[in-house]
Amino acid sequence: MQKTEKLYSDIPPTRLRNRKEKFRKAHNYAFWTWIADRVFFRMLSHRFYALRIKNLEAFNEHRNKNYPSIIYAPHMNWWDGIVGYNLMRRAFKVKPRMMIEEMNRFPLFSFIGAFPVNKASAQAAMISLKYIVENLKEPDLGFWIFPQGIVKPPNFRPIEFQTGLAYIAQNVAKQHGGVNLIPLAVNYTFLREDRPECLAQVGEPIIITKENCKFDRHEFTLKIQKEFEQLCDEQLATFSKGEVTGYEYIFRQDLPWNRKIEKKLKNIALENIDQEEV
Repeated sequence: MQKTEKLYSDIPPTRLRNRKEKFRKAHNYAFWTWIADRVFFRMLSHRFYALRIKNLEAFNEHRNKNYPSIIYAPHMNWWDGIVGYNLMRRAFKVKPRMMIEEMNRFPLFSFIGAFPVNKASAQAAMISLKYIVENLKEPDLGFWIFPQGIVKPPNFRPIEFQTGLAYIAQNVAKQHGGVNLIPLAVNYTFLREDRPECLAQVGEPIIITKENCKFDRHEFTLKIQKEFEQLCDEQLATFSKGEVTGYEYIFRQDLPWNRKIEKKLKNIALENIDQEEV
């Protein structure tokens, strides 16, 4: 019998391997973005029945459109980055920025908005934090971040953020005038189909400006992580009741012919039952 492997570690991969990481600046090259849009969408659509989003109007209507946005979400599995890229491009419609550990394994990602972070030491990680602060100034930029800093089990509680998000928000506001913080609950679940679905729920934006950015980063981190946990718990609670109303489809798979017939017959049967009850 095989031994069960340890799936989660509190030590970041770059600290475990302790290798030098070459820093690569992020770019948004049109050709490589065109390629990535298709490759990452195809990857997601081949493995999931649907990608849905709820409360997108909070991003579209409630944020300050003069400022860039920092979108923060839980980090649960390998798919999180692919989901993040697709949401930034297809739902939020921003130029993506993503911070990736061990990006030397995927150097082409720098052509589509990614840049590396080395967590071997606090000094090494600070290079990436300072870089995104300097560059996050255009209102059409969206920076996707996992503030837990490491992969955690699905729906892990309590949610605990590192202070990197607060550092970035505070300094972007000081240097460039302001920034939107966009909380995003993300979950993967089976509903009524034979493949899982990915559902994302947008929380209310937190707008940080020069006027309100003089906060204690530790206290601010505790505040937003508590609010984020409440958002994630709210999403879970609706799933447990079978409620998925209010979600818009980013994509949904076409059913094969046999499933279409099955659904048609089921609807006919339900209609007959309703008529008999009347």
